[in-house]
Amino acid sequence: MISTVHEDEKERVSARYTLTETEHGRVWGVCAEAEGLFRQSPRGTYELFGWVPEESASGVPTWVGSRVWLVPDDEALDAWLLEDAESLGRLHGTDSLLLTGMDDHEGPPEGYRGRVRLHDGHRWLGSCRKFARVMSPEQAPPPLVLRGLAQSDRLRAALMKGTRRALDLEEAALEIRDGGGELLTDRLLWATVSRWRPSACGADLIDLELDGGLFTPVPEYARPVWERWLAGPPDAVNAWAGLDTRRRGAWHDLVRERACRRTHHDRPPGHRYELDGRHVTDEPALYLALGEAINGPGGYFGGCLAALDDCLRGTFGYTAPATLLWRDAATAREHLSHALTPDGRPYDLFSAVLEALAQGGVDVTLA
Repeated sequence: MISTVHEDEKERVSARYTLTETEHGRVWGVCAEAEGLFRQSPRGTYELFGWVPEESASGVPTWVGSRVWLVPDDEALDAWLLEDAESLGRLHGTDSLLLTGMDDHEGPPEGYRGRVRLHDGHRWLGSCRKFARVMSPEQAPPPLVLRGLAQSDRLRAALMKGTRRALDLEEAALEIRDGGGELLTDRLLWATVSRWRPSACGADLIDLELDGGLFTPVPEYARPVWERWLAGPPDAVNAWAGLDTRRRGAWHDLVRERACRRTHHDRPPGHRYELDGRHVTDEPALYLALGEAINGPGGYFGGCLAALDDCLRGTFGYTAPATLLWRDAATAREHLSHALTPDGRPYDLFSAVLEALAQGGVDVTLA
């Protein structure tokens, strides 16, 4: 590896991770290892007082769902979202349930402490008479360490200067490439250098530590999915089929992020597609299977009804009209016909997808 990255290079040093400033696209440095990329994201914890499970629910699992909606009794208030929700179980000696997750940008209605019902997008889980946010002791997150970093001349000058202002690299992107050198995704962060030292990886390389509280880490549960993709994109459909719903969601996140960075060549009108529906037992699987039907292994074609509608308009590998043979459609019908809107109204997701496809010029045959 070249130990210094010059800012005016047209070709970057080949490495898995590239730290780049977002304003001008200049490279701060490249390296092969990023320690601290995977860890638990900051989460909110709620105590749900007087928790009463729904009669139809067998209990709240440890992982509750990728999207859990809290619906207040006050109909003037919107439901709010808790993402990647986990249950910590009953609080000993009380009638409360502890729930953690990542709040959406709005969070719970300010000052509301009334009754709330919970659902995971497919079934009601239960209700509580009131709730409160539990304030956990703040812990400093571990740093993001770029090991064996080949630094640019500009970064070298900033480190030599060493002032607080010089070490604030401002907004940056950590670009992440797979084993073939193709850009997979990136992570935006506010790059503040906390320390650096010579690296054991090679002469003139450094281990650069960045403030770990200024970027969103990849959840630890997603590490196996990322490791699979970092080796290279899948070369066959259904490589995700053996994953649970949570990790299927992580797989789809990478599919979507990779697709947004690629140029798609739309097929001519009249193309015939085929969807393998054997594993469509949840919403992530629905869009993974549809993406692979249209664009092959690892392909993307929406992740919600709005995104599906956008894809049907073109530039995502599809041109209307076309035909789609949906094999084993009964699996999706069984698992996706009973869904809930954020405010808890029932709807048929399977039928909604068929309607969207039809409106987009896809003639679907169910088999």
